[in-house]
Amino acid sequence: MPDFKFETDLGCRVAGVDEVGRGPLAGPVTAAAVILDPHNIPEGLNDSKKLSAKKRGVLYEQLLQCADVSIAHASVAEIDEINILRASHLAMERAISGLVEAPEHVLIDGNMIPRGLQLPATSLIKGDTRSLSISAASIVAKMCRDRVLVDLAQQHPGYGWETNMGYGSKRHIEGLRNLGVTPHHRRSFKPVHNMLYQEKIVTN
Repeated sequence: MPDFKFETDLGCRVAGVDEVGRGPLAGPVTAAAVILDPHNIPEGLNDSKKLSAKKRGVLYEQLLQCADVSIAHASVAEIDEINILRASHLAMERAISGLVEAPEHVLIDGNMIPRGLQLPATSLIKGDTRSLSISAASIVAKMCRDRVLVDLAQQHPGYGWETNMGYGSKRHIEGLRNLGVTPHHRRSFKPVHNMLYQEKIVTN
């Protein structure tokens, strides 16, 4: 289970940062930055993937009430322009800059620190299972991105985004074949790129 040891050892105002949505074929990549109140940390924080949707929802609402929370995205156009890794780092930088109070140190899930970040930072592999601040950020980011994809699914039915969240599930691939590519698809991602390339050949 994650704990608050990294934050306590740093002894300053620490933000945990995580992103969700690197792998999907559609939708933005979303990042969250969270500064927890050491005296008011919700019970049960953990890697968002290890929590039920109901538990994530409860913790998400609690975090909005008791922590400094910032959420940001990088768009599909940005993902296609600068690549998914850079776009996920851009979303992280935006989330950090959106906090009410600037953190004095940042804990980032993964093995890389965004190159545009101008603050002291530490990257933590599997950080969402080790740091409570990062696990809080993982919950917020996933809740927010899931809601974006559910909204997009209502605008573009047939791809199953309300359940697959834009990942390349069987239903999503079938939707691509039957309905084509939407403005919310990442054209730089191979399955989408290949489909567009095939359409171009057929058209020509």
